[in-house]
Amino acid sequence: MLCITASLFFLEVAVAKDEEVEEILVTSTRGKRSFADLPTRVEVLGGEEINEKTNMKPGDVRMLLNESTGIYVQQTSATSFNSTIRMQGLDGRYTQLLRDGMPLYNGFSGGLSLLQIAPLDLRQVEVVKGASSTLYGGGAIAGLVNLVTKRPSDQPELSVILNATSADGFDASTFFSTSNNALGTTVLASYNVSEGFDPAGIGLSAIPEFERWTLNPKLFVYGDSSELMLGLSVVKEDRLGGSMDYILGNRSQPAYFEDSTTLRFSTQLDYSRTLDSGNELVIRNSISRFTRELLIPDFEFSGTQLSSFWEAHLLGGSNINDWVFGMNLWTEKFDQDSGASATSLDYDQKTLGVFAQGTRSLSEAWGVEAGLRIDYDSDYGEFILPRISILYTGFEDTAVRIGGGLGYKLPTPFYEDAERVQFRGLQPLQVAELSEERSAGLNADINRAWQINDFLSFDLNLLLFYTRVNNPLVLVPKDEETYMFEQPLPSIDTRGTEINAVWRWNDYKFFLGYTHADVKEHWRRQSIDSPLIPKDRVNMVFVYEREDDVRVGLEAYYYGQQTLNSGKLSSDYWIFGLMTEKIFTDKFSLFLNFENFGDTRQTRDSPIFSGPVSKPEFVDIYAPLEGFVVNGGLKLTF
Repeated sequence: MLCITASLFFLEVAVAKDEEVEEILVTSTRGKRSFADLPTRVEVLGGEEINEKTNMKPGDVRMLLNESTGIYVQQTSATSFNSTIRMQGLDGRYTQLLRDGMPLYNGFSGGLSLLQIAPLDLRQVEVVKGASSTLYGGGAIAGLVNLVTKRPSDQPELSVILNATSADGFDASTFFSTSNNALGTTVLASYNVSEGFDPAGIGLSAIPEFERWTLNPKLFVYGDSSELMLGLSVVKEDRLGGSMDYILGNRSQPAYFEDSTTLRFSTQLDYSRTLDSGNELVIRNSISRFTRELLIPDFEFSGTQLSSFWEAHLLGGSNINDWVFGMNLWTEKFDQDSGASATSLDYDQKTLGVFAQGTRSLSEAWGVEAGLRIDYDSDYGEFILPRISILYTGFEDTAVRIGGGLGYKLPTPFYEDAERVQFRGLQPLQVAELSEERSAGLNADINRAWQINDFLSFDLNLLLFYTRVNNPLVLVPKDEETYMFEQPLPSIDTRGTEINAVWRWNDYKFFLGYTHADVKEHWRRQSIDSPLIPKDRVNMVFVYEREDDVRVGLEAYYYGQQTLNSGKLSSDYWIFGLMTEKIFTDKFSLFLNFENFGDTRQTRDSPIFSGPVSKPEFVDIYAPLEGFVVNGGLKLTF
C-alpha cells in the first residue's frame, strides 16, 4: 500500500536527475544502462517499496503485482485461491514470470505460481509490458515480470518477519546473507500456514487450509574477473479447500473438497566472466522438477513436469552503443500419472533460439533499441521475431517511448481454463490440428515531471497499448464430461490506456492510476467482450511517511463491470485498505493492516455456486471472496 506502484516508480526514475536513481540498472534487458536511458519501457518496484508490500502479504507476491496499473491478479478457483497474472487485459498464459532472468513457473506449475513465491529475498521487481520476445522467447506476449533477488553484501544481513491474520493465517520468513572476498551466500526460509477461512458462512472455504515450506540457499564464488552463483530452491505445500466441515476433519458425510499436494525442486546456475576485450560472457542454467497431485470427489489428477533452461550470451558496448547476442534452449516435459482422460496429456517440447539486440544513442535526444530472435521448436517449426523501441528526450523533463514486436505461444494443455475445470475430462492436444498462437503488439508512452518548488512535485505518465493474438487456444466443452482445446477464434485483441499521476508534498504523497482495457474476442461473424476483465480500473493511494518513525497509507481501488461467461455483466465494486507501521529503531518495527475494511465480497452480491454444497457448480469469480482481513506483525533486522 505504501509503495509506489511499478508504473509510478518507473515514472519517477525515468525523468529523475538524481545520481542514486541513475545507478540502478535493469537486469531484464541484459544491458548496462539505467532506466532513464532505455528505449524499452521498464517499470520497477524497488527494495523499499517491496519491504512495505511485504507487510501486507509476507507469504506471496500477489500484493506486489496486483496494485500496479495495468496488472490484474485474477483468482481462478473459488475454494483453493489459485491466481494468475493478467497484463493489459490478456490471460495469464501470455505473461512470462522470471527470477533473475530465468524461467520460474510455467505450464503445469503455473496455476499456483503466485501463491508460492515468498517476497522477503527480493531486491527489485521489473515489469516489461508488451512484446518482449527477443531475449526470452515467444511466450512474453503481454509482457514479463522479472523477480530480482538480493545479493550478498559486505555487511551480514539477517531479516525476520512474523505475521498473523484474522483469517487464521500465519507467516514466518527469514533472510540471511554474508560475503567476503572469495565467497558469499544468501538463504531464504519461509513457513506459511492457514487454517481455512469462510467469511460468508456458506460452508466453503474462501481461503483454504494450507501449509507451505520454502527454502532457497545460494552460494556465490568470486574470482578476479568472474562470478559463479549456485542455487537450490525447494517449495513444498499441502493445500485443502472446499467444505469447511471436511477441512475440520468431519469426513462422515459427502462433501466437496480440493486437495492439492505440490513439491518443487529447482536448481540455478549463473556464471559471468569479463573477457580481456572488456566484453562479458554469461552462462545460465535452471532445472526444475514439479509434481502435483489433485484430489476432488471421484477424481484424481497427478503428474510431473520437468523443465530446463540453458543460455549463453555475450554483452558488450560503449558509451553510445550496447549489444547482446546469444542462444538459449528451453525444454518442458510432462508425464501424467493419473487422470480421467482416455489418453494421457503427456507432451515433450524443445525450443532452440538465437537472438541479438542492440541499443544505441543516436544523439543527446534520440535512442533506439532493436532486436531479432529466431526460434525453432520440435513440433511447430521456425519463428522469426523482430522488435524495436525508440526513445526521445528532447523536451524538458519529458521522455517519449514507442515500441513493438512480434511474439508466439506454443500450445500446452495447462492454461487457466484447464485449472478451472480441475483437469477433469481434459483431452490431449491434437498437435497436427493446432497451430501456434501468434501476436503483434505496440506500446507508446510519455512521461513528464514538474518540480514546482523544493517541497512540491508532480509526475504524469500516459501509456497507450495494443496487442493482437491470432489463433488463440480455447477450451471447448464437447459434452458434460469432456473438454478439448481448439482454435475457433480467428483472433483476440486488447487495446487501452494507462494513466499514472504522482503528487509529492513534504512527507505526503498521493498516487492515482487508471487503466482502460478493451479486450475483444473476434469470432467469425461477431466480436464480443472477453470475459472476466474489468474495462475500467482505478487505484488511489494516499501516504504519510515520516522517515524512520511512522508510515500510514490509505488506499482505494475501483473495479468496473466485467462480462461473465454467461454473457451477463457483473457488479462494479470498490476495495479500501489502511496500512500502518511504527518504526522504533532501524532493527525493529511493528505493522498493522486493515485490508478490504469495507468487506467487499462477491458473496454479498450473488452466490458463487449453485446446487448443493456437497456438489457445487461454481460461477465466475470477479470479486474478492475473503472480505475484510486484519493482519499484523513485527520485523527484525540484525
